[in-house]
Amino acid sequence: MSTTYGQVVIGGDGESDPIKIDYSNPKQYEIGGITSSGTAPLDQRLLSFHVGDVIEIPGEQISKSVKTLWKTGLYDDVEITVTRISGNVAFLDIRLEDRARLISFGFKGTTKSEENDLREKLKISQGNIINDNMKTTCINTIRKYYVDKGFYSCTVNVQEIDDEKVKNAKNLLFDIKKSKKVRISKIDIIGNKGVADAVLLRSMKETKEKFLFRPFWKMDTAIAYCLKHPGYYESKDIKDHMDEYFSDRVKLRIFKKSKFTRETYEDDKVKMIDRYNELGYRDAVIVRDTFYLDGRDMRIDIEVNEGPQYYFRNIDFVGNTIYPTSLLKQLLGIEKGDVYNQTLLNKSLTMKEDGDDIASLYMNNGYLFFNANPVEVAIENDSIDIEIRIREGKQARYNKITIAGNTKTNDNVIMREITTIPGQLFNRADLIRTQQVLMSLGYFNQEKMDVQPKPNEADGTVDINYVVEETSSDQLSLSAGYGASGFVITAGIAFNNFSTKKLFKKDAWTPIPGGDGQRLALNVSTNGLWYQYYNLSFTEPWLGGKKPNALTIGAYFQKQTNGKKKNDVSYATSSIAGASLSLVSKLKWPDDYFQMSHTLSYEYYTVKNWSGYYVFNNGYANSLSYIFSLTRNSVNAPIYPREGSNLTFSVQLTPPYSLISGKDFTNATDQEKYKWLEFHKWKFNASWFTRIVENLVLNIRFKMGFMGCYNKTIGISPFGRFYLGGDGLSNFSYDGREVIGMRGYDDEYLSPYMDGTSVGGSIYNKFTAEIRYPITLNPSATVYVLGFLEAGKGWLDKRQYNPFSLYKSAGLGVRVYLPMFGLLGFDWGYGFDEVPGRTNGKPSGSHFHISINQSID
Repeated sequence: MSTTYGQVVIGGDGESDPIKIDYSNPKQYEIGGITSSGTAPLDQRLLSFHVGDVIEIPGEQISKSVKTLWKTGLYDDVEITVTRISGNVAFLDIRLEDRARLISFGFKGTTKSEENDLREKLKISQGNIINDNMKTTCINTIRKYYVDKGFYSCTVNVQEIDDEKVKNAKNLLFDIKKSKKVRISKIDIIGNKGVADAVLLRSMKETKEKFLFRPFWKMDTAIAYCLKHPGYYESKDIKDHMDEYFSDRVKLRIFKKSKFTRETYEDDKVKMIDRYNELGYRDAVIVRDTFYLDGRDMRIDIEVNEGPQYYFRNIDFVGNTIYPTSLLKQLLGIEKGDVYNQTLLNKSLTMKEDGDDIASLYMNNGYLFFNANPVEVAIENDSIDIEIRIREGKQARYNKITIAGNTKTNDNVIMREITTIPGQLFNRADLIRTQQVLMSLGYFNQEKMDVQPKPNEADGTVDINYVVEETSSDQLSLSAGYGASGFVITAGIAFNNFSTKKLFKKDAWTPIPGGDGQRLALNVSTNGLWYQYYNLSFTEPWLGGKKPNALTIGAYFQKQTNGKKKNDVSYATSSIAGASLSLVSKLKWPDDYFQMSHTLSYEYYTVKNWSGYYVFNNGYANSLSYIFSLTRNSVNAPIYPREGSNLTFSVQLTPPYSLISGKDFTNATDQEKYKWLEFHKWKFNASWFTRIVENLVLNIRFKMGFMGCYNKTIGISPFGRFYLGGDGLSNFSYDGREVIGMRGYDDEYLSPYMDGTSVGGSIYNKFTAEIRYPITLNPSATVYVLGFLEAGKGWLDKRQYNPFSLYKSAGLGVRVYLPMFGLLGFDWGYGFDEVPGRTNGKPSGSHFHISINQSID
C-alpha cells in the first residue's frame, strides 16, 4: 500500500503526447474542468480548488487537496492528473481508490473465552473500512487486554486476507503471541526507616512477590526503634507492627499470585500509604517507583518518604448534649500518647463491625441524622490535637418499609421477619439483625442483599427499602454410601419455600407453588430388597400467621431384610416406623438469636430372625420421648458464614416405665426390658465462626453427648446410642443409633467394640477446627476449600470416660454448594492413632470421604 503523497501526474489521456510541465517554474492555470476516476466517489467539498479558480500547477492548493483526501482515511490511493492543457486552461482528473472493507475477523493464539472477550472489546464489525488507524487501535486494545492479565511481552500482528467472494474486501486475522506472564520477582522498599518491609508489602493485597520468604535485612531498624522507646512495644499498634514483621509475609500469600497488573498495583500503592497513615505517618508519600524487566521477571523499586510519626494528644468533644463526654471517650478508646491513626479514629466514631462505636450509640437510639466530624485543631512537633464536632440532630422514626427484588417470595413472608416497624424509633442494630434473619431464610443471594434507608430530616422520618435477589432454595439431593447391606442410593427433594395455599391455583405451578416459606421434603433410600427408607416432613414456619412458631410434622419408615423372599423360611427383617410433632418458638430473651423447641416423638421397632444389631433376634420395642432443645444461632450467613456462633443444648426424655411400674427386672428377658425403651439423653453442640481476614474463616466446633438410664437393673438402652467415625451416613440408623462422622477413620470405628461388633457408646466427645477459604461465592455454585484438625472418641459408659484420651486426625477438603443438590463434600483425612481391634496395630492412616448433601461435622 502506498503511504506517500502523490501530487501531479503528467500523462495526458494516454493517446496524445505527454504534457510538459516545468516543476522548477510553476505556472498559473485556470481550472477548466475536474473529472473523477477510480473505485471511490469524489466529494469536491474536500478540494482546495474548483472549476474557474486560477491556481499554480504544481502548487500548494493541489498538495493541500491531496493531504485532505488522505486524512479522511477512506482511500487506499489518491492521484491528481493533468489530462489536458489548452492555453492557460488546465483540465484535471482525480483518481481515488477505495480502501478495503472488513468482511470478518478472527484470532490465532487465544482461548475461546479470550476470543469472546476480545470481540466485545474491539467494537469492529463487517463493513468497517480497513485503515492503519483501525488496525493500530485493535492491536493496542488486544495488547492492553493481555497486559492487564500479566502478559507484558505479548505481541500482536495483523494479517489481511483478500476475500474470495467480495471484491475489494478483506478478512483480518490477529495473530497473538502471549508469551509468558510477567512475575514480580522482587519488591524493594527504599527510604523506610520506621516501618518494616514486611508490613508495607503485606498492605499490598494484590501485588505480591513470587517468593514467599526474604531476609530480614532491616530488622535492626525495627528493633532499634523499640529499644529507643522503652515500653513502646507494649502498645497495640507497635506490637501488631512487630508481630507482622516477625511473621513475615507468609500469611495469605498462598492464595495470591505474583503477576503484575498496573491497575491493581496503583490500588496497592494507595493501600501502602493507608497503612503508613494507620501507623501515624500521616505525611508519608511514595516519591517514585521504578520497574526493571528481565524476560518475564520484574523487579520494582518503591521509594518512600515517611515523614515524622505523629501521636494523639488532646481529644475534645463539642456539641454533645445527649451523652456525656466521658462515655464518648470510653467508646472512642483512644488515649493521649497513642499513635495517630485516622482509620482507627473513623472506625471508633462510625463503623466498628461489632457496633461498639459512637455512631451506633446514637443511631440505636433513633438519632439517624447524627454526624461526628473530627478536626485537627493543633499540630505541635509530633503531637496532634483533635476536636470532634458532633451534630446530634433529632430522632427519626420509620415511615415506609418496602421490599424490592422478591420475585417468588411473598411480601408477607419477608415482612413478618422484619423488626423495623413503622412508627418505631430508628435503630441501626435492628436493620443489621433483620438483614441477618433474611439471609438465614435461605431464599436470597446473601452477597446481593442490601438495605437502603431514605431519610427525610425535614419531618424526622426514614423510609427503609430491603433489596433482595431470589436464588433457588429448592433442593434435589442425591447421595450414595456403603453399609452392611451394600451400596445404598438416596434421593430426596426439598421445597424450602413452598405454599399450600397455592396448590389449587393453576398459575402458581411454575413448576411448584411457592412463596409462603413452608417446607415440604421427601427422602427415599434403597438398594432393592435389602434396604428401604422413606421420610416425609412438612413445616409451617408461622403457625397461625401471627407469631414465629414453627410447626413440623414428620413420619418415616425404614426396613431392612436379608434379601430373601417373605415365604422363605430363612427370611429375616427389621423395621422402624416413626412419627414426630415439633413446635419451635423464637425467643426475645436473653436476645432474639435464641429459639426453643418441643418435640414429641414415637418409634416402633420390629425384629424377625435378625441378628447382629439388636439385643434380641425376634421381638419389638416402643420408644415414646419428649425432646427439649434450646438454640442460639447468630451466624451471619447460611451458606458461607464468616462470623457468629451456633449453640444447641438438647435433652431427650422417655417416661421411667420401670420406676412407675415398680417391677423387678433382675430376671427379665430382653424383650421385657425393652418393650418400652427408657433413657435420658443430653447433647450439646457448639460452632464458632471467626473472620481471620477478608473471607478467610476459622470454624471451631465441639460436640458431646451423654445417654443415661433410670434403672440400673435394665441398664443403658442398646437403642439410640452414639456411633462415631467415618462419613457419618445417617440413613442407616438400624436401632435408632445416632451416627457422628469423623474424618480419617472408617465408619463407627471410634465407638466401643465388643465381640467383633460395634455396640455404640453412651457418651462421646468430638472437637473440630477448620480453616475455610472461598473459591467462589456465586450463589449458583458456592465453592470453598478447607483444612481441618479433629479429635474424638466414644465410650461405653461414664466410668470409662476420659476427655484427654482422644483419636486425632487432620486433612483437607472442598465443599461445593449447588442450590438444586445441596452441599457436596470431598475430604481426605489422615488418622494418626491406632484403634485397638480395628486397625491391626497401625495408625488408621489415609481415608477419602465423599458426602452429598450431608455435612461431615
